[in-house]
Amino acid sequence: MKSTFLTLLLSISIMVNAQTNFKATQIKFDRVNKAYKEKWALLQQELKDKKYDRNFSIIINAYKQEGKLEVWLKSDLQKTFSLFKTYNFCAHSGTLGPKILDGDGQTPEGFYYISVFNPMSNFHLSLGINYPNAVDLIRTGSGRKPGGDIYIHGNCVTIGCIPLTDDKINEVYILAVEARNSGQNKIPVNIYPFKMTNENCKKYSIQFPNQLSFWKTLQPAYLSFEKNKTLPNITQVKGNYILR
Repeated sequence: MKSTFLTLLLSISIMVNAQTNFKATQIKFDRVNKAYKEKWALLQQELKDKKYDRNFSIIINAYKQEGKLEVWLKSDLQKTFSLFKTYNFCAHSGTLGPKILDGDGQTPEGFYYISVFNPMSNFHLSLGINYPNAVDLIRTGSGRKPGGDIYIHGNCVTIGCIPLTDDKINEVYILAVEARNSGQNKIPVNIYPFKMTNENCKKYSIQFPNQLSFWKTLQPAYLSFEKNKTLPNITQVKGNYILR
């Protein structure tokens, strides 16, 4: 029993150190270090003013048509997320509708999470998402390449990514580092074609009728978050997103 208890304590210690060391490792890179020097004091004050604790979780919602990226936060003692900041895309790529093939120039639509923190990006700083996921692979089909390397990044150029100005990606990158350092291993990135109200779905389905059936699989999660401000429980089943 004593041995088991000591093993458990060691495992917890390793996990805590790994989380704490994530920020320490990131901040060794010049661009991240500079971003913290320029932005962190201001962000900390904004976090304090909006009643967020030191440890917080983050959800990123992006809307292609509106060209907006929302950062939602929730402190450990809070039950629901609230909108912290909204950032503008500074360039666009493709049209409405999901990414299907390598080279199609489309920005994905669907439910992802941050899988890469790149402090030495060719596009200043970048946060990679786990495209393609299981839904994307089924849509692309066997024998075809779905593409990849989809990022939220700086430098205001894009072929399928979500670009922000270098100034704004500094803020988003720092917030993601802080959430990851506090123990949030998966930071959701939900990419919608537009604000998925019934009115917008009807409006844009006239222009893109072939996308309506897919968009209907995205809308329940959007509506759930709008109503409850909690992370929707989304699973990927047979090429579709299902809200549990």
